[in-house]
Amino acid sequence: MTNPLRGISRRGVLKLAGAAGLLTIYPGRRGFASADKRYEIAIEAGRIVVDGTSSNAIMMGGSVPAPILRWREGEEVVIHATNKLSEPTSIHWHGLLLEGVMDGAPGFNGYVAIEPGQTYTYRFRLRQAGTYWYHSHSSAQEQAGMYGAIVIEPAGRDPVRADRDYVVVLSDHTQEHPMRVLANLKADAGYYNRGKRTLIDFFRDAGRDGFAAAFKDRLEWGEMRMDPTDLADVTGYAFLVNGRGPKDNWTGIFTPGQRVRLRFINASAMSFYDVRIPGLPMTVVSADGQNVQPVRVDEFRIGVAETYDVIVLPREDKAFTIFAEPLDRSGYARATLAPREGMEGPIPDQRPRTILSMADMGMAMGGMDHSAMTSGSGSMAGMDHSKMAMPGMDHSAMGQGAAPATGPDGKRAFGWADAGTLPGAKALSYADLRAATKNADAREPSQEIEVRLTGVMDRYVWTLNGRPFGREEPIRVNYGDRVRIKFVNETMMAHPMHLHGMFVELENGQTDRKPLKHVVVVPPGQTVSAVLTADEPGDWPFHCHLVYHMAAGMMTRFIVEQKIARG
Repeated sequence: MTNPLRGISRRGVLKLAGAAGLLTIYPGRRGFASADKRYEIAIEAGRIVVDGTSSNAIMMGGSVPAPILRWREGEEVVIHATNKLSEPTSIHWHGLLLEGVMDGAPGFNGYVAIEPGQTYTYRFRLRQAGTYWYHSHSSAQEQAGMYGAIVIEPAGRDPVRADRDYVVVLSDHTQEHPMRVLANLKADAGYYNRGKRTLIDFFRDAGRDGFAAAFKDRLEWGEMRMDPTDLADVTGYAFLVNGRGPKDNWTGIFTPGQRVRLRFINASAMSFYDVRIPGLPMTVVSADGQNVQPVRVDEFRIGVAETYDVIVLPREDKAFTIFAEPLDRSGYARATLAPREGMEGPIPDQRPRTILSMADMGMAMGGMDHSAMTSGSGSMAGMDHSKMAMPGMDHSAMGQGAAPATGPDGKRAFGWADAGTLPGAKALSYADLRAATKNADAREPSQEIEVRLTGVMDRYVWTLNGRPFGREEPIRVNYGDRVRIKFVNETMMAHPMHLHGMFVELENGQTDRKPLKHVVVVPPGQTVSAVLTADEPGDWPFHCHLVYHMAAGMMTRFIVEQKIARG
């Protein structure tokens, strides 16, 4: 493809962090149809070093994560993305409101993946402000490092005041090829589950609940052939902050007394995190790029693909540790806020890994159909977690001990939602989120769409309404419709559900200030609902953002159809 920038003067060119020339910005130029900012981004294979361990990666702009793209609401941007890989690729602009073909999801809205050696030009005008991110939507390349942050400043005054502003990208990294990980899961859904309960756990539970109750619990799980410690499909990750491992220790500098804004983005393939900064309360000011009324918390759980902005006010001349633990407590991501480079805060003890409860299986949900758990699309009867061999899995990148079985009080966390939050500490919940401004559309929904989150566990097939992508019935709504989406999770896993192209309003008890979300986490065995106004015409992906769940079929089409006027 001819380079559209050929012949343009290089004066004033800004090159961002990464390999020289791989991400080039031409600020303030008007040569390409009056665009405000223009970029060249190369996508290519490379290697990264995490805590001294080198491994393969896919890079945008020469680094993992890719360089931060800082824009302003109302600007028009043009990005020329060149594929230097040996396979097709794509870039999806997660959370951005834009024309369908620019969304970057192959097979939707007329967008076609970028073939090796080819360049694709994205062009769009920014219709929003906030914290977002960009990543591949091809072949689980996101797992290999193809992700980066987007910060869009508001066109007017930012209602959130801060003296320092940092992006904190959380991710999980494996030395295995993403397609090998998926193949392992397809061969044995329990391939990576190393956290099985032991005889010691049984006697501990018997001491807490009584022998009969503990025995009954084991029988019930055994009849379903499932494991209540199966919190994460993949274990053995290195957990990163801005591409750095715990030993590498990414550091953000502050002056005591400054207001520091931290823009958390969960760019992981599969990992949820419980995030805290011991000794430093956080005030949540934004969720998924949209401002919310401030909520003071001590910790928050962030699902895959979610973003949260928080404000912290470190007054002391000392270092504070940003600490993020995955649900299975198989390691941690760690970074530092400090007055000076080279300082380190204490690393807190890891908290116990929870075990799933029968409520997480939907057993406490009135009216839930449990027949799907033993037959049909939701079959779990054939799931075998007994295989523990994990040949080829390299755990050396972790460098971290196992989490304790119990907390300081001797108790074990119980249930998916139990993060082991310390007594007196406040953990953020969805119910705390309240939009900063009133919702634009006050109409009641005219239709309700039920989306059942299902799967054939033993074959690692994940589905929506019992059908994998490619054999599903697309969801169709008319442009302008007011729609309620009812997510019914019939599985033992939490699913971060992402609808491209538009925001949904989470039904969390608010009336006219429901928070806007582009990802909705649906806990295991639970039902969550959201409403939306279908005001973005197109053929949009609608999927679980756990990369291997999406790759295994948990996706459908959400089609917003324009009404055709008849003369």
